[in-house]
Amino acid sequence: MRQPWFCSREVSSSRKRRRTVLENGVGMCGGCVEKEYPNRGNICLENGSFLLNFTGCAVCSKRDFMLITNKSLKEEDGEEIVTYDHLCKNCHHVIARHEYTFSIMDEFQEYTMLCLLCGKAEDTISILPDDPRQMTLLF
Repeated sequence: MRQPWFCSREVSSSRKRRRTVLENGVGMCGGCVEKEYPNRGNICLENGSFLLNFTGCAVCSKRDFMLITNKSLKEEDGEEIVTYDHLCKNCHHVIARHEYTFSIMDEFQEYTMLCLLCGKAEDTISILPDDPRQMTLLF
């Protein structure tokens, strides 16, 4: 398999030339997305890609489906963490690193998502039949 390509000087002048590097050294390309880390409200994706935010590959200039690679699932302190990379189907350029978390805190399920392509989001859902946040006070 070919090595992933990172944003480089080969990017055409009409494209944005932005590159973000995570703490672990994985590169992500801001030149491939319409908006970096768009706010997605409470839409947390465990898998898949937000293709409406994909403008096309900054390296090969093609707008096609993406590959999902390096998918991993870890459990740490009762929290499930799913990570994977979005890669260009044509040239294997790394577009973004996706992170999704799930945990149970007290009486709630908590979800988060952070991805340059898919965006950032949080959601909390009650595990009780009646959500205590939705109950009205009877006085």
